[in-house]
Amino acid sequence: MNILLKAPQQTINGTITLEGSKSISNRLLILRAMSENNFEIKNLSPGDDTDAMLRILTSDETLQDVGAAGTTMRFLTSYFAIQKGEKILTGSERMKNRPIGILVDALKKLGADISYLEKDGYPPLRINGKKLPGGKIDIRSDVSSQFISSLLMIAPKSEKGLQLELIGKIASLPYLMMTLKLMESLGAKYEMTGNTIHVFPGKYNGTDMQVESDWSAASYYYSICALNKNSEIKIKGLFKKSLQGDSVLLEIYNQLGVNSFFEDDILVLKQNNSVTDLFQFDFSDCPDLAQTVVVTCAGLGVPGKFSGLESLKIKETDRTQALAVELKKFGVEFIHDTNTTSDTWLLKGKTISNSEIQIKTYEDHRMAMCFAPLSLLYENIIIEEAGVVKKSYPSFWEDLSSLGFSSSISIG
Repeated sequence: MNILLKAPQQTINGTITLEGSKSISNRLLILRAMSENNFEIKNLSPGDDTDAMLRILTSDETLQDVGAAGTTMRFLTSYFAIQKGEKILTGSERMKNRPIGILVDALKKLGADISYLEKDGYPPLRINGKKLPGGKIDIRSDVSSQFISSLLMIAPKSEKGLQLELIGKIASLPYLMMTLKLMESLGAKYEMTGNTIHVFPGKYNGTDMQVESDWSAASYYYSICALNKNSEIKIKGLFKKSLQGDSVLLEIYNQLGVNSFFEDDILVLKQNNSVTDLFQFDFSDCPDLAQTVVVTCAGLGVPGKFSGLESLKIKETDRTQALAVELKKFGVEFIHDTNTTSDTWLLKGKTISNSEIQIKTYEDHRMAMCFAPLSLLYENIIIEEAGVVKKSYPSFWEDLSSLGFSSSISIG
């Protein structure tokens, strides 16, 4: 379903209660499945990825389809490697083209029995679960922190625990620390020295847990605030002391004209119109924010230099290329910086098109949501396949409606 999105004409002033974090929800579900006791997890993410995790963890079927849920695929690969019995993990066509070889190779070093059913290095997988001895292995850490988190969470269940040597720059370090802190809260013990993590054998025991709301989702409201003069948005459900690396939004958007601060348990965003002349940031620790920030800069006419985008190539789509294609429709260039060896991208130009613009979403929830704030600048923005947001934020369009945005089905 394509929708025509229209923004309110007046200054935006409202309150949003965000849904639970997908990242925390999916980690807690895996940890609970390995726990000695069952415990309640409150404020679970209602998105498709978490639904897939819940469904599969409570199913006895051999064949399990994760759909487009990358985190679910990666976490379940390790989980089923230590559960007795055979499982076949498959997913969408895009999932079958998202690499998982680094994780599978690491699990095989630990003694796991996993084979590829179609293309080497990619799902679907056949997993024959068994008790793993554990031990010492190394793994590339510059591709996806989810591979590492997947290994860490099963580590206490192995006989020797796990000593994991991380090779190279650590991608998305805050997500890795989130995993370790959640494990620790359920009784796991670990030591981290430099690029070596030692997880000791042990047991998980949990009490009822409250999932923090999703800081990644908050980014869209930061973008709205930056693009709407004198706006003020209040957000409920976030923690001042957060496990989520995306809480760096406070720092990022301070450069883009948004002051944000906590009043008791509510995050307050206020537009201040004080915007940098050149935006530069390394998104290695918070890649899920990159699309939103790039589009915000485009809307503000702020040139930018964006680094740490390596992992965007293996997400729901190749996000850097998707951004380049869609921003070009607005007269903005988003191009790879060929003068550096790092994966750095440059943003040039100010959005100038006034005609109707149709945004392709590439089966990527974040493409739909990050471009939505540009409806504040253009009357006719059409978002293709708008229902893709249900992957992580099913109520996104309804929450926008509560701030005065309207959407109608677009034909064509």
